[in-house]
Amino acid sequence: MSLRINAEAPNFTAKTTEGTIDFHQWIGDSWAILFSHPKDFTPVCTTELGYMAKIEPEFTKRNAKLIGLSVDSVQSHKGWAGDIEETQGSALAFPLIGDDPVVPGNAAVFRKVCGQH
Repeated sequence: MSLRINAEAPNFTAKTTEGTIDFHQWIGDSWAILFSHPKDFTPVCTTELGYMAKIEPEFTKRNAKLIGLSVDSVQSHKGWAGDIEETQGSALAFPLIGDDPVVPGNAAVFRKVCGQH
């Protein structure tokens, strides 16, 4: 299975920096932009998330929600969010999904989203 533009992403449950979410319930009647990053605290990923945090209100105006995904744990994401705010000047106003394989029920979220069970 592959995702195409305007295709419905598969539903999943995941632990995030804002608690556990059911993806489709979290989206509701909004659009969603899910973006992934390979690792917390990397320079490029940090600046990209900082920029998205700065322009997040523009997405909200357009009924679109942002959500990030990285291979690290939710606890690591929380530390990273503080680093992003400190170094980029904007706090994240959207959740980051933890993809920590040692957390039961949270393993390989990216593979679930891409339909690669």
